[in-house]
Amino acid sequence: MQTLDFDLVVIGAGSGGVAASRRAAALGARVALCEAGRVGGTCVLRGCVPKKLLVYGSHFRDDLDDALGFGWQIDGARLDWPTLIEKKDRELDRLNGIYLSLLRDSGVQLFNGWGRLLDGHTVEIRSDAGSQRLRGRYLLIATGSSPHKPEIPGAELGITSDEALSLPRLPQRATIVGGGYIGVEFAGIFSRAGTQVTQVVRCDAVLRGFDEELRRVYGTELQKRGITLRTGETVTAIERSADASQLQLVLGSGERIASDVVLLATGRRPNTAGLGLDDVGVELRRGPSGHGAIVVSPEQRTTVDSIFAIGDCTDRLNLTPVAIAEGRAVAATLFGGQPTRVDLRHVATAVFGAPPLASVGLTEEQAREGGRAIDVYATRFRPMKHTLSGRDTQTLIKVIVDRDSGRVLGCHMIGADSPEIIQALAVAITCGATKAQLDATVALHPTAAEEFMLLRQPRASTS
Repeated sequence: MQTLDFDLVVIGAGSGGVAASRRAAALGARVALCEAGRVGGTCVLRGCVPKKLLVYGSHFRDDLDDALGFGWQIDGARLDWPTLIEKKDRELDRLNGIYLSLLRDSGVQLFNGWGRLLDGHTVEIRSDAGSQRLRGRYLLIATGSSPHKPEIPGAELGITSDEALSLPRLPQRATIVGGGYIGVEFAGIFSRAGTQVTQVVRCDAVLRGFDEELRRVYGTELQKRGITLRTGETVTAIERSADASQLQLVLGSGERIASDVVLLATGRRPNTAGLGLDDVGVELRRGPSGHGAIVVSPEQRTTVDSIFAIGDCTDRLNLTPVAIAEGRAVAATLFGGQPTRVDLRHVATAVFGAPPLASVGLTEEQAREGGRAIDVYATRFRPMKHTLSGRDTQTLIKVIVDRDSGRVLGCHMIGADSPEIIQALAVAITCGATKAQLDATVALHPTAAEEFMLLRQPRASTS
């Protein structure tokens, strides 16, 4: 079997793998990219992009309802769900074509098939057309992650986010199991589209890992939308009804919830099985269920010097921009003469739910760790738009400040446009902005964002 030689062989053509391949090729490296499916990965094909398109599509329900308060009379408006799905798929096809063109134009050689490591420099690619071997000075694993279903009877009856993005019909009733990013975002999509939504969460609140106050407020906002939120519940099984017309979600208490669709938003696992990592000496961090995330150094190097890994398969901060930054950093380190690490301390994150939520920096709980003295500034208010629309919703804005230095440690927001606003504030926090500098910034009025500049009085007893 002929072996083709490259400077870098990348397994996985998601956002991180594509970014690393293109940057390495631009720096003069000979690059091979292996992908068993379509180019684009989770973000472009099964995650960020299609989800955001459905968020946009379902959001018009709120706009139509709010318009009545401003004098608009809109009769007969309805959502044609199949049309939305068709247009979403058409856009994904367009993006897939763009990714293929970018790789071709940058000189990256694309190989279609499943990649498996034979040693620290050799990858075997298997496809319907046969097998091929590639040899690289360096190998990069960028295989991402996949949705995980809980090990309960009837789990096969539930769907994951992959299928939820392409449902041919909008369900009348949907039950969502899980309160993380995916569960919350689909609760917003379905409820805005007109589906009756029940969300079942094992914890006492949604969005574990976010600021505790934001979690409590967000749960209230979900319930205001008519979403039935069941916290502190376990799921023991999914069953079909006697006439097979619906599904029954069985809770630990024995209670049953009837539904047309059960979305299992119960986490994701690194795509590391079947890659031959154990055989070549790449260390994996085993989870409770035995799945393995690749252990890497700050430079993304695995326990095998010639092998690197980026993105969700390392299961650290699983966000598309992080994978892209890590991929580019590996290319700069290996082929640009610039050893590069990605700073993950001030990465902004957003939940595109209903309403959206965004955060950057430390939560209040994280800031208090170690006995640090902090000041917490916060406000809740009804957005100006809804004084006329009548919608029962509130915006929450929160700023965490180190008392001794005055440095802003974290900014958090629930409300319209919060991801766009927090992205700008992430720049300030990365630059080490202080509360005094926020105070000195002249506010842009009337906006929700100006409240970050107008907070003057910290809460009492924040030490």
